[in-house]
Order: sequence, then C-alpha cells, then structure tokens
Amino acid sequence: MGVRFKILGSSSAGNCGFLQTEDCRVLIDAGFSGRRICEMLEACGESVDDLDAVFVTHEHRDHIAGLRGLARYRKLRVFANSFTAEAARGGLRTDLDWRIFETGHRFVFRDLEIDAFALPHDAHDPVGFVFSSGGGDLFHQRTSIGWALDLGYVPDGVRERLSRTDVLVIEANHDGELLKNDRKRPWSVKQRISGRHGHLSNETAVDLVENTPGARWEQVYLAHLSRDCNTVERVEAVFADASQANPRRLVSVVSPENGTGTPFLVRP
Repeated sequence: MGVRFKILGSSSAGNCGFLQTEDCRVLIDAGFSGRRICEMLEACGESVDDLDAVFVTHEHRDHIAGLRGLARYRKLRVFANSFTAEAARGGLRTDLDWRIFETGHRFVFRDLEIDAFALPHDAHDPVGFVFSSGGGDLFHQRTSIGWALDLGYVPDGVRERLSRTDVLVIEANHDGELLKNDRKRPWSVKQRISGRHGHLSNETAVDLVENTPGARWEQVYLAHLSRDCNTVERVEAVFADASQANPRRLVSVVSPENGTGTPFLVRP
C-alpha cells in the first residue's frame, strides 16, 4: 500500500493534513471543526473512526479547532509538546489522550518515525514535523514528508531538516504588496505577520525552494495562503521560475478554498 498523503485544507482559516502508512492513519494538525474534518475525510474515502492519532504543531486555533469535537473519539492519541498541550487544554471540555514529546527529539509511533523541531512563530512552543516511514528496501522505499507551517523565517537547522524530505509542505502565507495595502488589519498585525515570528511571504518561500542545495524534494506544496493577502495566481507567478528550473519536481499551490484534491500514493 505504501504511503498516502493529502492536505485536507490549508489557509489562514484552518490547516489539516491526512497521512496513511501501512500501520496507521493520522492527522497533522486539526484546524477545522470536528464535523468539518469528518466531512473532509469522508470525501476522500476515509473515516474518523479509523484514525489513530493527531499530531499538533502549536495551539493557535487554525491548527487545533477540531480537537474539541474529536475528543469523543476516545482511541485517538494526541501528540504535542508539553507547552502546546497545556495551552490547548484551556479550550476543551473533555481532556484528550495526550502523548507528550520533547521538541528537538525524534520518536516513533507504530511505523512512523517523527522528528519534531522548533519553528520561529509567536506560539508557546511551535514545531514542524518530518514524518518518515518504510523499510528502505526496493519494495518498501522509505518516504519522508516535511510539514512546516507558521514560521517567520527559515533557520539553517530547519532548512537542513526539510532538505532531506521527499515531500515538502511549506507555507507561502502572504504577498508583500497585498499585506501592505490590506485595510482589514491594523499596522501592528501586519508587523506581526511579516516579522521573524510571523509567517513566510511568497518571496521567502521561493528562496527556500530555489536556494537549498541538495534538497531531495520530489513534490512541494505551498500552503497556508492568506485569503485576504495572497492569491493562488500570485504564488504561481512567483514560483514559475523555480518550477521550470527543476521540471521533475512537482510544485503545487494549495488553494485556500479546496485543498489538494484526492489522496495520492507518494511511494509504493
């Protein structure tokens, strides 16, 4: 069966991914309501009843909104570091089966190896993930997926970790011009978004993709687009040269309206 991966949805309004391996089905973040996540899973032939775990990057609502609704599924384990778990507990009526990991360390869940690393963002202890699965032989190739949403810049250590993945999910949150001219957000919020603990602009994201020597990426997904301060067309225009420079690498923009379509087989 190999590995199946799908971004169920990603924007400034909510973020959630689905990952299936030989031995488990998990969510990466749960930034939509529990009901909406159930609908998204059903639309791609999956069921919340079959989920084994949720991996949480940080406590902002667009990454944990669904935990309250998912709490009734008692077999679900919820992986987070201690600061994120403590911050998220305040909005829950029912506690979850928390599994606490330490930022900066690798750990294993069934046939998944998880590397949780610190990201520069204005949350208690935000992380990105690298998920790896497979035996590394001819018939069960090892596959790795990097998930890094919500970061103000890309530290060298983060760049190095992500460069070793087959699939990269990275944010291209805002267009600098659209953010500057946005009338909904006060100046202080614009400063936060564009700061070193805010979000990546299109230009910063393309710098990562174009200027990371030796990166293994076969597929790159540009996600977490702001609905007000970015567009799919602007991201595609910025990344046009990067896509042409490496035609074997699939570069896709995740629409803030409809995710990435149906699940697909990443590796056999």
